[in-house]
Amino acid sequence: MKNIGLLYVKGSLPAFENFGKLPTHLLKENGMINGQKAYEVLDGLILPGGSIVESQSISREVETVIKKMNSQGKFILGMCSGFQVLANKTDIGRKSPFPIEKEGLGILNVTFHPLIGTDRVESEVVDESFLTKGMVGQTVTGFHCHTYGDIRGNAPPIFFSKVKRTNYAENPRMILSGVRNDEGNVIGTMLHASLDENPSLVDNILKFIDANHKDFLEIYEANEVLVNKMKGEVGIGCEIYSDYRLPADKPKTPPWLMIAGTGSDSGKTFITTGIVGVLRKKGYKVGVLKIGPDIRDLAPSLYLNKEKMEEYSSIQIGGLGWKNLEEIIADVNGQNYDLILVEGVMSIFTGILNEKTPFSTAEIAKAGKIPVLLVTGCNKGGIETAAIDLASHTDMLQKIGIKTAGLILNKVYNETIAETALNYLKNTTQLEWVGKVPKVQLTARGGTPEVEIKLEDFCCKAIETVEKYLDVEKIIRMAETPKFIGYSSYKEIKKDFI
Repeated sequence: MKNIGLLYVKGSLPAFENFGKLPTHLLKENGMINGQKAYEVLDGLILPGGSIVESQSISREVETVIKKMNSQGKFILGMCSGFQVLANKTDIGRKSPFPIEKEGLGILNVTFHPLIGTDRVESEVVDESFLTKGMVGQTVTGFHCHTYGDIRGNAPPIFFSKVKRTNYAENPRMILSGVRNDEGNVIGTMLHASLDENPSLVDNILKFIDANHKDFLEIYEANEVLVNKMKGEVGIGCEIYSDYRLPADKPKTPPWLMIAGTGSDSGKTFITTGIVGVLRKKGYKVGVLKIGPDIRDLAPSLYLNKEKMEEYSSIQIGGLGWKNLEEIIADVNGQNYDLILVEGVMSIFTGILNEKTPFSTAEIAKAGKIPVLLVTGCNKGGIETAAIDLASHTDMLQKIGIKTAGLILNKVYNETIAETALNYLKNTTQLEWVGKVPKVQLTARGGTPEVEIKLEDFCCKAIETVEKYLDVEKIIRMAETPKFIGYSSYKEIKKDFI
C-alpha cells in the first residue's frame, strides 16, 4: 500500500479539511511510523494549517523527516501554517511595530508577512508541479484562513487567488497563494480544502506516487480508520480522549445557541472554545458557526472537536461571509449534530444601524429565532460597568424581540464584587442563569486567534476554565430549534432605537 503522512503535532489542524481523503498515517513529533523512521515508510507528506509556527512544534525528528523526504524527491504539501514551516521565515508581529520572525525550514524560498484573508476563492494554476501537472490555465477552488498571507520571495509561483477582502477591507485583486521548489516535488499553498474540492489535484498526487486502483482503494480504507482514530482525541496534547455518543441520541434538527458579546475582546471565542471542548469531552458532536467572514475565530473550536471547516461555517452579514442564514439552517439539518453554537461578531449590536441588512449579530439572532448567551469582559471598565452593560444589552434585546438565555461576566478579577454584580443582574434581568468566569492568564502573546496564539494552550485552558466555572448541561438546555422568519427592514430596526 502507498503511505501518505499527515503531520499531527501541537498546533496543527489535521481535521480542518479532509485532504482529499489521502492521509493514511499520522506523523507525530518522534518522527516515527509504526516503529520505523517516517521517511523510510511514507510516499508523501501533508502539513496542515493551524498554529504550527507559533507553537514551535516542529521537533528535530520531524524536521529530519521533512528534509529527508525532500531529498528523496517525495512529495510534500504544506497548507497555510504547514506552508510557513517550509518557508524561510514568518513575521508573526501583526500588532507589533517591529518584525517578530519565526524561522522555517528554508525548503521554499519565500517569507511570510501579515495579511489577513478569509475569503472563499478561485485560484488560477500558473505552473506545473506534482500537484498541478497538466492544469496550467485552469481554476481551482477553496478558501483562505490566514493572518500571515503576504508571500514574498523567489520560489516559482503555481497559484494566484482572486480575493475580495484583505485586512478587513474591500480590496479585490489577485494575490500569490502557492509556490513550488525548483524540482516541483514540494508545494506550499494558502488554499484550504483544495484537495477536497478539486479531484484533479488528488488524481495528480496519486499519479505522482504511482498508485494503481488497488492502492487507491487501500488508501481510502486506511484513511477512514485514521480519521476515526484521530477524532477520538479532543485537540492535540490536552490528554483528553472521548468517543461520540450514539447517533440515535442526536436530533435531526439540532438546537442552536448564539454566543454573543457586548463588544470586541469580551471573550466570545474563549468561551465558545471551552464549551465546545467540554461538550466534545462528554461525547457530544457540536457544530460551530461564525457570523461574518472572520472564520479564523473558529480554528480553536475546530482544533478541539476535530470537525472541518464547512461551506456553511460563515454566516453572511451585509454581503460579507460565505452563506446566508436561511441556507445554513437547511444545510445543518440532518448533519448529526447534537448542538449548533453560533459565535457573534464584535458587539451584538455593532452594525445594526447600517442600511445594509442584516449587518449585525442581533439581526441574525432575530431572523433565526436563536437564543443568546451574552458575554462581557470586566477587563476594560471593571466588573460594575460590565454588569450594567449586560443589563442594558438584555433590556434592548428584549425590546427588539431577541431572547437572552443567560449572561456571563468574563475576566472577573474580584470574587466579592462579582457576587454583588451577579445578584444585581439576576434582580434586574430576571434571568435564571447568570455565570462568571475569572481572568485567565495565557502563555501566548495574544489571547485571540488573530494574534500569535498557541492553539493547544488556548484550547486546553478554555476547556479547563469552562469545565470548572460553567454548567454546560444547563447551557445545552438554553439552545432552541431555529426558525428563519426573515430579516427586519432597516426602517423597522431604526424605530427601536428612537
